[in-house]
Amino acid sequence: MQLVDLWLPSGSPGDRRPTVLMVHGGCWQSSIADRRLMDWVAADLRADGIAVWNIDYRGVDRDGGGYPGTFRDAAAAADLLRDHAEAHRLDLSRLVAVGHSAGGHLALWLAARHRLPPSSPLATDDPLPIAHVVSLGGLPDLAAVAANPDNGCGTEVIAQLVGGDRPDRFADTSVVALLPIGVPIDLIDGAQDRIVPARMSPAFATAAEAAGDWVTQHRIDDTGHVELITPGTPAWETAKAAIARALRG
Repeated sequence: MQLVDLWLPSGSPGDRRPTVLMVHGGCWQSSIADRRLMDWVAADLRADGIAVWNIDYRGVDRDGGGYPGTFRDAAAAADLLRDHAEAHRLDLSRLVAVGHSAGGHLALWLAARHRLPPSSPLATDDPLPIAHVVSLGGLPDLAAVAANPDNGCGTEVIAQLVGGDRPDRFADTSVVALLPIGVPIDLIDGAQDRIVPARMSPAFATAAEAAGDWVTQHRIDDTGHVELITPGTPAWETAKAAIARALRG
C-alpha cells in the first residue's frame, strides 16, 4: 500500500511540469479502493500536460493502517514528491492536491498539516506545501461523519481512522479542527451523491469561510459519486477547469 505512481506527460526537456498530488478514496479502506481507482483521471490530466503524483496508503483494514498509520503513509507519500521533483522537472511552486471521497479528506488534511498541534504523533517538520485543494465529494469533517450513520462509509470506520475514543481524536485528524488551512479550496459535489450526504460540503464550506479560508462550491446536477472521477462527465470537466485555474495561479 505504500506506493506512488508518477504519470509524466511529454514535453520539451527544459519544461517544468505542472503537478497534481492525487489521493484516492474508498472510505479509507484498501479493500474498497486503491490508487488505481484514479488511473482514468490521472491519464486524462497527463494528456493535458499535467504530471500526476498518485499516492496510495494503508487503509484502516490493513496492518498498520488507521491511526496513525493511514495519515503517516499519506504524509510520507506527499513529502516524497520533493525528492523526485528535480529529476522529473516537476513544478512544486503551484502544487494542487486533488482527492476523491475519503481522499478529499486526506487531500485537505495534507494541505493543513502545517496546522497540526505540535504534540500530535502526526506532526512533522517542514511538510510539503500545497497551493490549492480540489475536493471531489470529500468528507473533511470527521466528527460530522461519525455522528451521521447515513453517510456511505458508516461510523465504525471513522473510529478506526481517528484512533478510537481518544479525547482529542478529531484535533489532528479532522480538517475542521485545523482550519484555516490557508489555501484556496474547490469543493465539487454531485447533486445525487448517495455516498456523501449533500449537506456535508456546504457545512464544511461555511466553517472554512468563517475561519478565513477561500472556498468555491460547485454542485453538479444529475451527478452521483463515481461521476466525479469519470472523464467526460460534467463533474470531471468542472474539476479539470478548477485544476487548470489553480495551476495557472
